[in-house]
Order: sequence, then structure tokens, then C-alpha cells
Amino acid sequence: MEATCSRLLSLLLLLLSPRAFAAGVADTLSKGSNITGNETLVSANGTFTMGFFSLGASTNQRYYLGIWFSVSRDAVCWVANSERPLSDKTGALVLSDTGNLLLRDGSGQIVWSSNSTIASSSSVEVQLLETGNLVLRDQGSSYILWQSFDHPSNTLLSGMKVGKDLWNGAEWHLTSWSSSDDPSPGLYRRVLDTSGLPDFVLLQGNVTIYRTGPWNGRSFSGATEVLGYTDLVTLGVTISPEEISYGYTSKPGAALTRLVVTADTRMVKRFVWDNSSREWNPIFQGPRDLCDDYGKCGGFGLCDVDSVLSFCSCLRGFSPASPSAWTWDAASGCRRNVELRCSNGSTTDGFVLVKGVKLPDTHNASVFMGITLKECRKRCRANCSCLAYAAADIRGGGVPSGCVMWTDNIVDLRYVDRGQDMYLRLAKSELDKDFTLVAVVAPVASTVAALALFLLIWWRRTKTKRTASDPAWSPTMGDRSIDLPAVKMSTGDFSQSHMIGEGGFAVVYKGELPDGRTVAVKRLKQSALTDKGQRDFAREVDVMANVRHGNVLRLLAYCNDGGERILIYAFMPNKSLDLYIFGNPSDRARLNWRQRLDIIHGVAHGVAYLHQGSEESVVHRDLKPSNVLLDDNWKPKIADFNTAKLFIKDQPDQSDLTIVVSPFGVVLLETLSGRRNGPTKGVISNARRFCQQDRAMALLDSTVPLPVSPPDSEISSELERYIKIGLLCVQEAPENRPDMSAVVAMLTTRNSDISLLARAAQQSHAED
Repeated sequence: MEATCSRLLSLLLLLLSPRAFAAGVADTLSKGSNITGNETLVSANGTFTMGFFSLGASTNQRYYLGIWFSVSRDAVCWVANSERPLSDKTGALVLSDTGNLLLRDGSGQIVWSSNSTIASSSSVEVQLLETGNLVLRDQGSSYILWQSFDHPSNTLLSGMKVGKDLWNGAEWHLTSWSSSDDPSPGLYRRVLDTSGLPDFVLLQGNVTIYRTGPWNGRSFSGATEVLGYTDLVTLGVTISPEEISYGYTSKPGAALTRLVVTADTRMVKRFVWDNSSREWNPIFQGPRDLCDDYGKCGGFGLCDVDSVLSFCSCLRGFSPASPSAWTWDAASGCRRNVELRCSNGSTTDGFVLVKGVKLPDTHNASVFMGITLKECRKRCRANCSCLAYAAADIRGGGVPSGCVMWTDNIVDLRYVDRGQDMYLRLAKSELDKDFTLVAVVAPVASTVAALALFLLIWWRRTKTKRTASDPAWSPTMGDRSIDLPAVKMSTGDFSQSHMIGEGGFAVVYKGELPDGRTVAVKRLKQSALTDKGQRDFAREVDVMANVRHGNVLRLLAYCNDGGERILIYAFMPNKSLDLYIFGNPSDRARLNWRQRLDIIHGVAHGVAYLHQGSEESVVHRDLKPSNVLLDDNWKPKIADFNTAKLFIKDQPDQSDLTIVVSPFGVVLLETLSGRRNGPTKGVISNARRFCQQDRAMALLDSTVPLPVSPPDSEISSELERYIKIGLLCVQEAPENRPDMSAVVAMLTTRNSDISLLARAAQQSHAED
């Protein structure tokens, strides 16, 4: 009976595979042939299908000719007759004698044509490629006469491109459907703005509503999420005399993915196919939040979606252009406090660093690719019209190059995880000030009275500089200081019903801000307010003041009021990692194989970011699963920085940067094994032993749900690679451990640093 069930299951999985769809089905249409009714073309390995499909209610169905993913008929990625649907399935796609691809309705009328008539067409054929591209070409020739990739619909596939043909002026862009059941052109277009640095822009009509930020050689500067899924795709921008274009290429063996301009939500979303759940999961969307609305804070305004005080603030040296209107609408932007002093290239002006941002709109900026950032600064300083500059390319081993200079308004600037650095020009007097960024409250209520009450109760501004020895000390985050009454209001006066956790030094409460955001309020116990406790509090605020990364918990605000020391963080609904790797079997089973690997990747990226600050490095010094929190999408956030240490770049003692790699290695091994690393270092010794015995799967927590595919042998191979990376990180001698950037490279590239892995195994064997 079990054997029969096993054979039936194997047959079912075979039938559900893309390759099964291709069995006995052609991918080519020859001259004089046609497709009609339920007939289809299927790409060679079965990934894509082309044929007729219907949309609309059953009483008013409309039929279209299109291409879709074979595993998901709803994932239509190209439509021929989007504006002229058929009333039934009696239409036919034919390849005419003149080499033209025609779609005729039941009466023989042409409703769509490829307009590809050629003089000699005796050997012409149409083929649906494995990329999803429908091509018209001469048999046996690679020369393409027409292709669907040149006429995109609402979906960008691997191998497609958007941009501009500089020879004939043609543009490739994505257009949303009118609605989910109407593929005719809708309101939104996704285009590549090529007027400055290439920038992926979403338009409503001719109005920009969202942009990703300019291309910087690695990603679009405001859409750095892609750096988290480099195992899926490789991005690329082509800049040549022939064209300026953007596209992506899927990695061999990676999951299916597509980028879609949605019809109803005015968004661009990237989806990835999950073969085990048979669903498309979104992994990116833009706009993501209010700060992605184009020009949200106006000229010289800066948007911060994590700010408790306000989304919009003015850049250093600027104030609201219209203070009375700013409270309700920040689109009027900011004006300079002190005019620049520059004439004929002579100037006393200087530059201030604006860290971790999506670079502003570059459509009126000047770009110079062949110079260094130092030369860029020199050019900007000598040009009295230059208001700011930044690197145009940040690929080269961490050394930025190229130059983009702004001589017009700085527009659409926001903080992003792993954002770029921009240098803003200011008058010398502004640079000499002890500056505290002034944030102005964005609209949070519908009436003036409500807003006034909000301002009165909630926020206090820190005007003076104090030190940690002063009882009224405020750290560098002066604009994030919050009054004690406001904290009490958000937590029900620290009521027991709001309490969500307690440790030796603090109690954590669940709170709610006036704008509806849920936060975690960490209140230090009075017994912890020793001199050391207050120094730890100051350290955590100072360390977290400028930390912005998707895998590091963001400090939203703090309260230093009388005898209270309180930290306010974003609320993490799934609590901490240790609950799911050391808990009961049902809790441990909630994190599957892929989720555990994603968490390991996220922690690695977060630690690497902390170590590679532009001026200072941050060492956590207490990295463990209980200090890794999980958001509602199970994305890890490194937390609890009260014991962290700051290192100035290039200072002699950097030993902690290698020491902290060891705790990361332990976290990696614990996450995979579901076992704590006790005093006897059981996890490490077990990992070492199983690796030497080629029994990697013996280390994996038996409660971890494994995917249907890939096969166990492939999972075992990947697990062994992770174990070796973990062992490399926990070597006794710190000088033998890699830095975190090397660890990230090993985790994200399967064939990277094999020599280091071999050395790790050799070192582990020697230690035994």
C-alpha cells in the first residue's frame, strides 16, 4: 500500500512539474500553421505556455491570446490583443505566407498583427522560448525579425529590458492593465528615466509618483532590497551608444520570478514562485510607504518613515519655506538659512555628509563617470552652482567612483536601508554650528485642535547640548526625545496588560502611537539605573542614532526624564529567534528550511553593515538568538545594543571585529540544529564531527519542514556548506576567522571562497 501511495505521489509531482506541460506539445509554429481553441505552444522545458485565455464574468467573458507561466495560469505576462478582445475561442493565430503573425477572430477579421511582413519568408517560423519570449525568425537563424520582448505588457521577465534605443528613439516600458480583468493599457507606466543617471520611475499619466533612486552600479539607490536576493537574479544596466536599458537575469536553478506593474494599487511588485505552497510570494513593492511618494517633503526636505516625530524634516542648514503650511503639507519644501558665499570659483563654503539615503532626482544633474569622488568634490566646490554631490558608482570594492552633481533643487530624498552618502553644500557658518536636526511634525490629525493637542502632549525638543554626566542629558538624537507623559499615554501608564516581556534590567511594554503604529517600549528598572546602567543607556542611544539597516532594529525614540530611562523601538510581533529554534516542536516547526537560511543571511547582512560604517564600526558584543527579533514577515532584526562598542575607522585595535564573528557562527549553527551551544560547546563539536563523517543532515533539527524540491542530496550539500561556514567563524584563533563581508559573500554565492572553507575544515580537524 505504501509503495502504491509513493508511486502515485511521484506521478502527481511529475504532472505538476513545468516539464510535464511540455510533453508532446510543440514550442514552434511554422508558416501556414495556426493555433486555435485550446491549442497551445509550450516552451522547451515547459516554463511558459501561449494560448487563448478568458477574463471577466462568466456572462461577459472576453478572450485573449497571451503568454503565462505554466505553473500558474493566472500569471499572464504578455497579451497580444489587449485592446481588442475576442467574444469566443473561435479565433486563430496564424503565420501568414508573408511572414506576418496574425490573430483573426471567428469571422476572419484581423484583430492583431505583428506588423512583421518580410520580402522572403519561405523558412520563417515562430517559437516560444524558455525565457517567455515569442520570436519570429528564419529557421536555423539567430536573427530575430520580431519578438514579444520588444512590446512589453505589465510584466518584466528575465532577459527583457526597459529603457531607450538611442538609434531610433524607441522606448521599452511596462504599462499596467486597466484592471485585474481588463488587460488594456491602464493608468500607470514603469519607465527608465535616462535624463541623468538611469532611474526606474512609475508614472501616472506624465506625473512621477514613485522612483527607485538612480542606478549606482549595484542597485537602484532607493531599492536596496534587491541586495537581499542576489541568489535569485542579477541586475544590469546597459549604457552604450546604442541604448540605455535595465533588465535582470535569473540565476541558474533559481525560483521563478517576475516584476509586475499592478493595476489597482499603483505599485510595482516582484513576485517569486514558491513551489511547495504553489503560490506567488511578493518580495518587493514600490512605493513601500509614505516616504516613497515622489517629492513628499519638497525641495531640500528629507523623509524618514521611522521617525516618531515627523516623516518630513529639513536638511541641515535649511528651514521650512512655508512654516504655516508645512504642518499640513511639507511639499512646499525648505529654504536655506544662510546664503552660500561663492564667486568666480572662490568660496568659503563646505560640505556636510547626509548618510544612508535614496539619492535625489538626477534628471537635471550632471554626471561624470571617469573621475574619483575626491575630484568630484573639487569640481563641485569650484562650481558655484553645485549644491550637492555623490558617487555615481559604488561597485568597486567599497571605493566609490564617478560623480553626480546637483545644481537644482534636491528633490525626493529619503532614508533607506543600505542607502548612499550624499554631500550637501552649506555656508561656513552653518558648518560651524553645533547642529541639531529640526524635524517638523507631518499631518497626523484632521483638525488644528487635534494637532495642537498632539504637539502639546507628545513631543519635547532638546535645545541645548549636554553630557552624559548631566541628569538631563540628551544623546545625539535630540529630535527623537519624547516626553514621559507621552510614553505613559501609549502604554496605558505602564499597565500590566501592556507588558510583553521582562528581563533583569528592563521591562518591555507594547504601546501605540497616535498615527496607529505599534511600538515596543523598553523601560529600564530603577535597580538598573546605576552609573553603569546610565552609561549603557547612553551608549545604546548613541550607537543606534545613525543605524539604518533592514536587519537591525531601529530606535524610534528615547525618554530621559527625571529618573526614567526609556527606549522605543518598532514592535516585532514574532518576538525573538530563540523561541523558534529552542522551543517546543510545534514552535520549532514554524521556521522551515528556507526561512532559517533567510534568517541566517539577514543576521549576517546586519552584522556586516554594523562593521562597515563609513566612519565608525559597531560591535554588538552580545549577539545571540534572544537578541535577534523577528518581524511579521519573519525578517530578522538585531537588537539590544546596550553593550555595543564603537570603533573609529583605522584605529589600531580592531580585534573585536573578528571576535564577534564567533558568536555569529554559533547563532548560525544553533539556528540549523535547534540546540543551544552549552558550556561544553556541544553544537560546535557535533557540527565538526558530522561534517567529518559526511553526515550533515544529522545536525539539522528534525522538526524543520523541508521543501518538496530540491532533493535531499541538494539540501544536504547546502547544509554542509553552511556548517563549514559556521565552523570557519568559530575557530579558536581570531586571526583565522573571516570578516563579516567575507562571510556574507560565502553565504550568498555557492561557489565562493572554497579555499577558506577547506581551511576551516582543516583547522577544525587540527583542533580535534
